[in-house]
Amino acid sequence: MVIGLGLVFGAWWLSQRNYQYQGSLIEPPVPAADFELTDTNGQAFRLSEQRGKIVLVFFGYTHCPDVCPVTLSQYKQLKALLDEKAEQVRFVFITVDPERDTVEEMARYVPNFDSSFIGLTGSLADLEQVWKIYGVYAARQPADEQGNYLVDHTARIYLVDQDGNWRLTFPFGMESSKIASDLEYLLR
Repeated sequence: MVIGLGLVFGAWWLSQRNYQYQGSLIEPPVPAADFELTDTNGQAFRLSEQRGKIVLVFFGYTHCPDVCPVTLSQYKQLKALLDEKAEQVRFVFITVDPERDTVEEMARYVPNFDSSFIGLTGSLADLEQVWKIYGVYAARQPADEQGNYLVDHTARIYLVDQDGNWRLTFPFGMESSKIASDLEYLLR
């Protein structure tokens, strides 16, 4: 019986050691730069206060016609796939359009996907600093006659692990099951 348990544990240990990440691995992991922005309740959100949780970060905006609602819907799928383990993950949406994405607008928009998702905004200067740290591209397009405009932006999901390290990124369109696989591995 002891030999059998040893074989089972050995096989499990090897399978864990040889795990192949689905996302783009940052090796070695880089300490994620801390930032403070304002959440949908008007409260300060600090990345450093999320230690012990995995933080998924996506940069987008509330008037986005495609990528942003698709990604927030994917967050919802990930939460469902993770089931109870989702309590150990923070799903964060940071604006690239602070002119329109006020605290009130973020509070109206983000909970439509899930009330536990965290929408963050701030001053342009504060946001530009965060965008720079994470290498986020954001460029406002010219407005139309009605004043409406689009914002071109990076469409990756960034993963900060429980130790506060930037560990992975996921491209737009990656299957939720593949992202969930990486999350479940890191949550073990």
